[in-house]
Amino acid sequence: MSALHTWSARALAAGIASREISAVEVMTAHLARIEEWEEHVHAFVTLVPERVALALAADADRAVARGDAVGVLHGLPTGVKDLMDVAGLPTSQGSAAYAAEPPAARDSVLAEHLRRSGALIIGKTNTPEIGLGTLTFNPVRGVCRNPWDLSRHAGGSSGGAAAAVASGMLPIADGSDSGGSIRYPASFCNVVGLRPTPGLVPSGRPGNGWDPHGVAGPMARTSADAALLLAGISSHDPRWPLSWEGNPETLAGLDDLHPSEITLGWSPDVWGLPIDAEVRATMARARRTLESAGVTIVDVEPDLTEADDAWQVIEMFGFAADGRARLSSGRTGFREDYLRNVAEGLQLRAADLMDAYAQRTELFRRTAAVLQDVDAIVYPGAPVVAPPADLEWVDEVDGVEFDRYFLWQRVACRLTVTGHPVLATPAGFTAGGLPVGMQVVGRSMGDRRLLSLGAAIESVLGEVSRAPELRS
Repeated sequence: MSALHTWSARALAAGIASREISAVEVMTAHLARIEEWEEHVHAFVTLVPERVALALAADADRAVARGDAVGVLHGLPTGVKDLMDVAGLPTSQGSAAYAAEPPAARDSVLAEHLRRSGALIIGKTNTPEIGLGTLTFNPVRGVCRNPWDLSRHAGGSSGGAAAAVASGMLPIADGSDSGGSIRYPASFCNVVGLRPTPGLVPSGRPGNGWDPHGVAGPMARTSADAALLLAGISSHDPRWPLSWEGNPETLAGLDDLHPSEITLGWSPDVWGLPIDAEVRATMARARRTLESAGVTIVDVEPDLTEADDAWQVIEMFGFAADGRARLSSGRTGFREDYLRNVAEGLQLRAADLMDAYAQRTELFRRTAAVLQDVDAIVYPGAPVVAPPADLEWVDEVDGVEFDRYFLWQRVACRLTVTGHPVLATPAGFTAGGLPVGMQVVGRSMGDRRLLSLGAAIESVLGEVSRAPELRS
């Protein structure tokens, strides 16, 4: 029998439910993997004591033995991104301003839904300060390193989640995304991440509950496992005004699609953005492989001209809303980029927001129109491979220089503004052995179909079966 940390989340959940394996065995295998990898990767900010993790697993086994009804994630170890509260664990938010926070008194909405579905929360995963940027580094836990090359970043802001899943420390983990924070780390670490349709995963965050800009979503090693996690964290929640009314169990069962049934639109550069030559070459190989398997691929290039301005206005306005409360409390120790974002957001005019919201609506409709003719649109997952771990952000891609941390994120930011679900899934590896991901944009509220497309793409390309080896 293969090592349990290599099993899919679906196989683990099914094995626990049928008593083929025990939750204690599963937890023990993943704790051993954490002991092996964590000192090198820094995927976690906090972990529960081993005895607590094993006690959670033993309780899960007793529930199965009693014949209790169990959730879709029953017995699966997971971690929660360190922007969300978990009762009994501190929430540092990757910031010196919160480094000494006491343990949270209650669970966040996300943690509630994970527990309700049977997941066993054993820690908090690493993230940059307040989730700022697509590389994970902070004064609390340091740099989260890439399991494929420890001299490189794992990505961010859900970097700890991606690194933990890629290295086998966890079978599933949550992420959140407004400008690529699920999609960049998934692409850098050869895992799968879904930025779902806004509202599908309920949130309890303060402020504007009707805002579709930032969303939480699943990360796993395959689209099938991401679908399982999505089913576990999606449901109607009266605290979330965008909350989805559907049956979450329907999200777990994917369609078995033959490549000949699939038509994909293809964009090499997300409306003219700079893309590194290695990424372009890897994406081109993936396209040829998919076409050889029978997938129909057509060149498309939806006009995303207004996306950059719209994203920046909406993102900075969000930072202003977030930062006003934080800064008025007298806290200090925030990263300079965060303070700059808050200041920029506070200077926005009503007309700026009017224009940004109108542009977002137009881009949603423009993308939806293209998706009437194809099943999904494929874009590069990131403009470069995982960058060196000493960088705070990438300031140049293919000869184009950037002077703000988020400008190299536009490959993802532009797709955020479309309002459609976006799946990041492995596309291949460079000659140097670094992962390259692709973004697959599906129809609004078509997340189950999008994950089915992802599973079909993964079956053809075969990259999800590759796992890193520890090279310290």
